[in-house]
Amino acid sequence: MSKTAPLRPGGPEVDRAPATLAGLLRAWLPGQRWFAGKDRPAADLDVLSTTELFPGCLHLLVRASHTPLPAPGGTPPPGDCYQLLLGVGQHVSPRPPRAVIGRVREGPLAGLTVYDALQDPRSAGLLLERLRHPGAAGPLRFEADPKVPVPAGLVPRLLDAEQSNSSLVYGDRFILKVFRRIQPGVNPDLELPEALAAQGCTRVPAPVAWFRTAEPGAATLGVLQPFLPDASDGWALALRALAAGGEFTTEAYELGQATADVHLALAAAFPTDAGGGDDRGAAAMTGRLEAAAHSVPALRPFVPGLRTAFDSLAGGAAGPPVQRVHGDLHLGQVLRAGRDWFVIDFEGEPSRPLAERRSAQSPVRDIAGMLRSFDYAARQRRPWRPEWARRCRDAYCAGYAARSGWDPRTEHALLRAYETDRAVYEVLYEARHRPDWLPVPMAAIERLAVRGG
Repeated sequence: MSKTAPLRPGGPEVDRAPATLAGLLRAWLPGQRWFAGKDRPAADLDVLSTTELFPGCLHLLVRASHTPLPAPGGTPPPGDCYQLLLGVGQHVSPRPPRAVIGRVREGPLAGLTVYDALQDPRSAGLLLERLRHPGAAGPLRFEADPKVPVPAGLVPRLLDAEQSNSSLVYGDRFILKVFRRIQPGVNPDLELPEALAAQGCTRVPAPVAWFRTAEPGAATLGVLQPFLPDASDGWALALRALAAGGEFTTEAYELGQATADVHLALAAAFPTDAGGGDDRGAAAMTGRLEAAAHSVPALRPFVPGLRTAFDSLAGGAAGPPVQRVHGDLHLGQVLRAGRDWFVIDFEGEPSRPLAERRSAQSPVRDIAGMLRSFDYAARQRRPWRPEWARRCRDAYCAGYAARSGWDPRTEHALLRAYETDRAVYEVLYEARHRPDWLPVPMAAIERLAVRGG
């Protein structure tokens, strides 16, 4: 894509580069799909660390400061930390044009063009080489499972799906997820699949290699896992069934079994607590409801009815012990290859603090997320087929019960509380990012508030 920039390892060009890049990045960041503050212009940009990953490629951690908005779980910090991999070159191809960030006007990089290195095949290939050969680059640490060899020369391609991270597929054999929003601590998308692999759970692709940083705070930066080239995600399969006028109950039943398999393995890998469920649940849900209603006026008339769902949870609704869970389970987070379901993307809801996403929660949170996803799928075509969604919901719960020994439908109050909490999250998300989709969760809000489920 470009000629290598004349950067010297540890030289003053690297040390002084951030000051000359801040202006370009401040203008570029809000246009990225993984940038969380699209509705909040970046008021300031602080470069927290800069590392020359290899010649012509800088690794940056930057904090974008902006005016905070209410969010699920409370008010977010005034800024978010982002991971950037920037290519720096003299002559950059215009393809793809969206990769180019701009030309540096002054400083040690004056006259050079800066671009998103993940969209450059050369840089993406060199990043895989870093993962193939564990070691350090400044504060960055590259690690790998020695039992799984990764071949050299795998051709990279950047996935173009809408998501909060960036993913590279190498030779249709491995997929590298590069986390964009960085929080201190171990990312559950590394922690949970690693633990599940140790339990012998084959429902989740095991991590092959990963990289992290020690500065400015220890954090996970990316994870390499096996890629399933012939798999289809659950969302696409459900829509295909709807388009053909077919059923999805067999797939939903088996997906319920797969969810239970993952929950059982997580319960064996991490501590559980049978002491009355998720103690923080009711208060946290109520707080998220109030914050969402503040941002989305259409939600306000339903707040009193929705609050009753959380009151029942506070009253001690029975249910399974709290444990580690997926945290953001829906049809887009599962893959079907042949007749087998696989669960992916254990990062949880990115808008929530990492400590919360790593805490023990009721497995009903995952179940409710999948039930809401069936409803979303059923509303993608007109006329809406609510009976299709109901049959999928029942089949999924039946499959879960067959494997786990506990049927979520037997605890209506608990399931209603978590489904309501998920619908509130969806309302806030759609209002901010996809206003045309807002009627989908609002229909569930009305059902849950007026009829109780």
